[in-house]
Amino acid sequence: MEEEDAAADPYLPYDGGGDTIPLQEIPKRGSNYAMSNGGGAPSSTTHLLDFLEEPIPGVGTYDDFHTIDWVREKCKDRERHRKINSKKKESAWEFTKSLYDAWCSGRPDRHRRRLDERPEGGRVSERHVVQPRAVLLDVQRDHLRRAGQVPSVEELGRADPGAGGGPRLVHHELLHVHLLGSVVRLPRRLSGQGVRPIKTILSGFIIRGYLGKWTLMIKTITLVLAVASGLSLGKEGPLVHVACCCGNIFSYLFPKYSKNEAKKREVLSAASAAGVSVAFGAPIGGVLFSLEEVSYYFPLKTLWRSFFAALVAAFVLRSINPFGNSRLVLFYVEYHTPWYLFELIPFILLGVFGGLWGAFFIRANIAWCRRRKSTRFGKYPVLEVILVAAITAVVAFPNPYTRQNTSELIKELFTDCGPLESSQLCQYRSQMNGSKSFSDNPNRPAGPGVYAAMWQLCLALIFKIIMTIFTFGLKVPSGLFIPSMAIGAIAGRIVGIAMEQLAYYHHDWFLFKEWCEVGADCITPGLYAMVGAAACLGGVTRMTVSLVVIVFELTGGLEYIVPLMAAVMTSKWVGDAFGREGIYEAHIRLNGYPFLDAKEEFTHTTLAREVMRPRRSDPPLAVLTQDDLTVEELQATINETSYNGFPVIVSKESQRLVGFALRRDITIAIENARRKQEGIMLNSRVYFTQHAPTLPADSPRPLKLRSILDMSPFTVTDHTPMEIVVDIFRKLGLRQCLVTHNGRLLGIITKKDILRHMAQMANQDPESIMFN
Repeated sequence: MEEEDAAADPYLPYDGGGDTIPLQEIPKRGSNYAMSNGGGAPSSTTHLLDFLEEPIPGVGTYDDFHTIDWVREKCKDRERHRKINSKKKESAWEFTKSLYDAWCSGRPDRHRRRLDERPEGGRVSERHVVQPRAVLLDVQRDHLRRAGQVPSVEELGRADPGAGGGPRLVHHELLHVHLLGSVVRLPRRLSGQGVRPIKTILSGFIIRGYLGKWTLMIKTITLVLAVASGLSLGKEGPLVHVACCCGNIFSYLFPKYSKNEAKKREVLSAASAAGVSVAFGAPIGGVLFSLEEVSYYFPLKTLWRSFFAALVAAFVLRSINPFGNSRLVLFYVEYHTPWYLFELIPFILLGVFGGLWGAFFIRANIAWCRRRKSTRFGKYPVLEVILVAAITAVVAFPNPYTRQNTSELIKELFTDCGPLESSQLCQYRSQMNGSKSFSDNPNRPAGPGVYAAMWQLCLALIFKIIMTIFTFGLKVPSGLFIPSMAIGAIAGRIVGIAMEQLAYYHHDWFLFKEWCEVGADCITPGLYAMVGAAACLGGVTRMTVSLVVIVFELTGGLEYIVPLMAAVMTSKWVGDAFGREGIYEAHIRLNGYPFLDAKEEFTHTTLAREVMRPRRSDPPLAVLTQDDLTVEELQATINETSYNGFPVIVSKESQRLVGFALRRDITIAIENARRKQEGIMLNSRVYFTQHAPTLPADSPRPLKLRSILDMSPFTVTDHTPMEIVVDIFRKLGLRQCLVTHNGRLLGIITKKDILRHMAQMANQDPESIMFN
């Protein structure tokens, strides 16, 4: 039989490798653990059999890159809860411990703002904001001061590409490369991931160190520098990672969560909701994001805990006031006109664009990432980051819409034109004298500034599309929300201005005649930008409910939920027509993470016996018998195989199933017995039964391993449809399932077998998608 993980397979690191994780060697005869034969009477032998009934340190834990057993973890938590409730009446201390157990059930934006903000016509008060890019410009000033040239902040911050463009381009380029160089000097393994591994961890996979204190520190530093560097990336995905790091670290303060991997993932689900709440200022959207997109197991009590965590995060964010506008969000808008029924047509067209963009981006980005992994270019991630940063800085500099910070660009595209707006997008001609002035009437002919802005936005759209494909996946903290929203906002603003001018010049058309009167408010281009942003983000991530809630919380546009829903739903339908995977699921599959996507349907008619191992050409299934093994034979079975668990049967003849024992637990139990008990020899009998038979007086002391045996492993019959088996694996979070026929053990199905079978059914090479 091919070497399989009977407990989620010997999973490998996601960044490559093809060898199974080695087993910790069991000491051989002659080691310090080998004790002398002490003999003993039957009565004392029976007493010694029970020494393993006490908890053994390490039993029930998991190796790195293994999957947790959700069912066992839930049983452990229920047993812990029953134990606490039974003891709380014994003493005041036990009652206090029960109260503590019940109770424990229960700043990046500001730094980024200081680094990446630029002045745009003095629209933001200097009382609330540090001088534009003050921290970064100080670095430039230090370099220039040494050269005898110290320009003012205004000279550095207010660029006119036509005036002094050469020196300013050099300064702009040096700034980008300097910041990215600072990022890539830090450990790259911890700086490039985000939502993708978080989804895998929340599904039950173990990745040691990914949510530790060092990761938190490095991610926080590199996130600030990466976002401020001007690359086409955002902070939302990395902020979810940062929040989960905080949740993981704080969970170690409470034994209820630190000693139970399933309960810890409830904390991480709430932490991811808090991360989105901080990133967007959208607490309700954060809870729904955790429920819809990130979490694998989301019970009802986790829902209100996530709500509370997001509430606290939003309250702290509001008290810090990172945007200087006394609001939770940067993109808050106030539109003064309603939307009309005929506008659903362009809204749906924006949804089509978003779906097409999402499908194109996923395929292009995955193709580039796969090429990066399979060529020598992937061996030089530092060079790649610096090269992308240099190209971004050079190409983005001439266009004001690509040169400015992406969040500020989205805010400008969302904003409705008014008398106080000085944006080029609001340079309309007055109907009275034809000059470039502002009017209270939004339906007016566009001036030269608007037409120039349209061309610049078209070029910015092409630039953002290309650079986002090559930027997402770099070894820097890279979020996808803001770049996708920027692409959609640019496309939406272009469509909005086109519709506005169409309504002005052709107000007698049947589309506009009933709705748009001459001189009346009709089209709001900023609304189209908002709808386009939601559509493109939905096309990339395939989110629906949480995305709509995030966008209306992000903008305050509660009145425009129907256009948002129409565009997001259309983008999902169009995107799903080219492939049902979102960008996160595609990257999870590319990296070989063992993730069973709950959104993916299994509709094939195969049976469990067609997927189980061993198959006809494989060697027999490696099993353990309940009472006729010696320690030496058990050790040989473990050393000669790489399975992570073994079915325990009554005998080789009967093949009746008794239970299931994990490889790691067996190893730890034997080492613990040899360390603490005398007389455990290589020829000692191993028993998985409750009562051991009477042994001769000269026999070595036996070893009882019943305490580590899972007496209720999940089983299915060989005729069970795989559609049901896959559903069971998803909903129960199983690592393995035993296959029986009339009570006799036939084989085993692991999570890796499920993934391989699903790949085969999709006409994919199963080996090409596992741990590449």
